[in-house]
Amino acid sequence: MYTGSCLCGEVNVEVSGSITSIIHCHCSLCRKNSGTAFATNGFVNIDDFTIIKGQALLSEFSFKPGRTRYFCKCCGSPVYSSNNDDKSRIRIRLGIFDSDITELVLSHNFVTSKANWEQLETSLPCYEKHEPGR
Repeated sequence: MYTGSCLCGEVNVEVSGSITSIIHCHCSLCRKNSGTAFATNGFVNIDDFTIIKGQALLSEFSFKPGRTRYFCKCCGSPVYSSNNDDKSRIRIRLGIFDSDITELVLSHNFVTSKANWEQLETSLPCYEKHEPGR
């Protein structure tokens, strides 16, 4: 069981299952959405995800058709994103979690899009696009 909250604490979430396919994404969209050099994302089955508090405080933004990002209206923290092509799961930013995560990061993705000021020093695999098998 994982619990998490946005920066202001008005949105609280719970995940009762595992987090899969955790990656550090360096694409320009993830960098802009997170305000950092990369975003750490993982997938959660929709049946394992619950918004405990603050559902009415979620705002949404769609940059690409069929893909929606949900964030807190009060503090702007990204909470999760959905994709109409795969309604069985959501993508969640791991920074929202307050509890420790046991699953490990698999790789750095879209490294050719990384910020020019980022010094990428890692023992994790690095890929130009998605990790193999996705």
